[in-house]
Amino acid sequence: MSETLRYRRASAWEYDLILREAEKYGELKHHFFAIVEGKFRDVYAVNERVWAEVENLEVKPYAYGTFVGTIKVDNLVEKFYPNVEFFYFVNVEKNYAVLSPKAGFLFTTGKDVPRSGVRKYVWQGTKKLVIYDENGVILGIGRINPESRKKFILNVTDIGEFLRRKH
Repeated sequence: MSETLRYRRASAWEYDLILREAEKYGELKHHFFAIVEGKFRDVYAVNERVWAEVENLEVKPYAYGTFVGTIKVDNLVEKFYPNVEFFYFVNVEKNYAVLSPKAGFLFTTGKDVPRSGVRKYVWQGTKKLVIYDENGVILGIGRINPESRKKFILNVTDIGEFLRRKH
């Protein structure tokens, strides 16, 4: 079954969805996004030069720029679901955690993190946190579970997920 893909700039409404998600964590530092519309609406961070080249291609590429998430309809509401790479385009100032080396390793293997493995965290509002190691490398996205000391940060997604995938 062949599905036609549509390539376009993000609309003002889609940009607003992206911006609102970024504001939960800090300030969005990239402002040009494009959409590949097929079964889902995949969002890519691109620059003006890449976009100009894509517009002039005879055969459109399957993807371009950096894939940063997907816009989906959830309970009749459109929502932007970011992936790990999205947070490289955000100045993260809140809703993040810094893990110890051992806890960081556990997190990147798909495990949840105990409170003792968290070196620092800033939590305001949303339950999702951007997870970093001590060197400032983004490890993934977690969900804070303040009632538990054993599973203080639940793994939502992490950079090791690709390697664990069954082929």
